[in-house]
Amino acid sequence: MLKTCTKVLKPAIDIIGLEKIRGIGVGAPNGNIYTGTIEYAPNLPWTGVIPLAQLISEKFGLPCSLTNDANAAAVGEMMYGAARGMRDFIVITLGTGVGSGIFSNGQLIYGHDGFAGELGHTIIRPGGRRHHSTGAEGSLETYASATGIVLTARELLAKSDKRSSLRNYKPEELDSKLVYECAIGGDEIAQEVYRFTGQVLGESLANFIMFSSPEAIILFGGVIKAGDLIMKPTREHMEKNLLPIFQNKVKLIMSELKEADAAILGASALVWEMREPKVEA
Repeated sequence: MLKTCTKVLKPAIDIIGLEKIRGIGVGAPNGNIYTGTIEYAPNLPWTGVIPLAQLISEKFGLPCSLTNDANAAAVGEMMYGAARGMRDFIVITLGTGVGSGIFSNGQLIYGHDGFAGELGHTIIRPGGRRHHSTGAEGSLETYASATGIVLTARELLAKSDKRSSLRNYKPEELDSKLVYECAIGGDEIAQEVYRFTGQVLGESLANFIMFSSPEAIILFGGVIKAGDLIMKPTREHMEKNLLPIFQNKVKLIMSELKEADAAILGASALVWEMREPKVEA
């Protein structure tokens, strides 16, 4: 990790000069802004607690601020994207996994320990699919991620005798891109994959709205590139499951930033509000 950071950052630091750089911001899975550590990240190749901010600071001689990558994306969206001027909103990242960042009254919600906002791991189908890493059954991530889309496609193909172009591929060859292409081509099973995925996502968003009453929910990531295939059923089931006091109030919009840019821009903005890591007694 540090070798990669050195390769990418050192040339830029050498050109700009240390004296002109305020610090380094990092967005990473399970990043904790309070401690500057990455803790038990399920999708990274190391285990345990890694003091990444400290390691980076020592390597480059600059202060480093670290947070969860989805939180960083939410900060980027607020400062540079679709959430400009908003004080209450939720950003949901739909890619290989499902991440989230929650703003309330202009403040990013971190919780008492720095890990608030793991909406992708909320249980929305009790006793449902088992998460490959956490072991939880029925979490949003197992349904609304790119991985979840593939799992839904495999399940529907196994349950149905309908003809489908998805059957031209072995189960292990399926990916979300293939499902999307087949859906665009009119394949009924592929389209049903997105209808079901949108239903699960919309029901979940309704729950999130009723707990924080945001002005908007902003979606970004590879999954939403499917456009109306995913957005229409999501919006339908979101509104359908809201109490009347919340209906037709919350905007459901796509990010205005490139997928990779949101977290990078947000992480850089963290430097302006640099905080000292907490040290456990």
